[in-house]
Amino acid sequence: MIELEGVPELVDPVMVAAFEGWNDAGDAASTAVAHLDKEWKGEVFAALDAEDYYDFQVNRPTVWLDGGVRKITWPTTRLSVVRVGGEKPRDLVLVRGIEPSMRWRSFCNELLGFAHELGVELVVILGALLGDTPHTRPVPVSGVTSDADLARTMDLEETKYEGPTGIVGILQEACTHAGVPAVSLWAAVPHYVSQPPNPKATLALLNRLEDLIDLRIPLGELPEDARAWQLGVDQLAAEDSEVAEYVQSLEEARDTADLPEASGEAIAREFERYLRRRDGGGPAAQAGGHATESGDAASYLRDGPGGRPRPPKPQLPGAEAGTGADETGADDEGPDDTSTDSKEPTDPKESTDPKESSDSKESWDSKESSDPSDSSED
Repeated sequence: MIELEGVPELVDPVMVAAFEGWNDAGDAASTAVAHLDKEWKGEVFAALDAEDYYDFQVNRPTVWLDGGVRKITWPTTRLSVVRVGGEKPRDLVLVRGIEPSMRWRSFCNELLGFAHELGVELVVILGALLGDTPHTRPVPVSGVTSDADLARTMDLEETKYEGPTGIVGILQEACTHAGVPAVSLWAAVPHYVSQPPNPKATLALLNRLEDLIDLRIPLGELPEDARAWQLGVDQLAAEDSEVAEYVQSLEEARDTADLPEASGEAIAREFERYLRRRDGGGPAAQAGGHATESGDAASYLRDGPGGRPRPPKPQLPGAEAGTGADETGADDEGPDDTSTDSKEPTDPKESTDPKESSDSKESWDSKESSDPSDSSED
């Protein structure tokens, strides 16, 4: 049974989730949720039992020293609540974790249980994919949903993807079966420079989230980090004539495809964002989350010490363009007509996925699968 006695009644709550692993190219999505948690000073109020969902030989716990005392951080999924004030107060439930190794249906049911108890009105799941997109252009961010009505009212695309999926796709379908409105936002990361971090993709996701939920998000150092990242990639690309030619071909293809977007709705959206940031409207951050954990047990819920480092200078990969880091396989839930083609994980084991459930709502409450998912993870 879920008990949330330490969490007060929330105002128009939205759940924002991201998971490290297969659906997190360049760590763009998980970094976006971490940014929200940091800027709004969220505190963890719950963590899923790591032994229920993770293979510790794949995602190993870490040991660290806290004042000479050895402590353990377990790989899991944590939830925090941040309360955002201003003219239009709206609270967020942040879900940040790692794609589970097994029992995906139980994992989704547990998250949906928290969403129900907290009165969540909308679930937004962030993801990032590897695609044929140039680093010199704005990062494409696609908003997709399985709900036809939601697609019409929020100007989103109704997903028609078929193929291997990750926990982002499974959670979105679980929300649909449970009658919870859910949206997935996907950022396309250049496959030729896929190493994390990618602050430009993180910034694009946060801008799109800001438009979606009509909430001003403090960006901190992200714009500066994004400019530094692009400058570093520019310098590296300029040193290799073949890479420079390839980037130019991607630019030409992107510019041709984006000609219709150069006016009308896209310009209006950017202007609205400018006005929102200029006028502000209340403080960008207020006192955040509420924790129910305390004492020694809390040490198992906290991340290890250390702040967010400045992004290192990116490094272009060699001939194997599009492979990316170990944990960042291709995304699978983007729109079908985008120019950012999905890239399959290099490890054949990563391409398999847990069994999809049947269309009935009861399928999410059926007997939990004991077979681990083969999706790639950290």
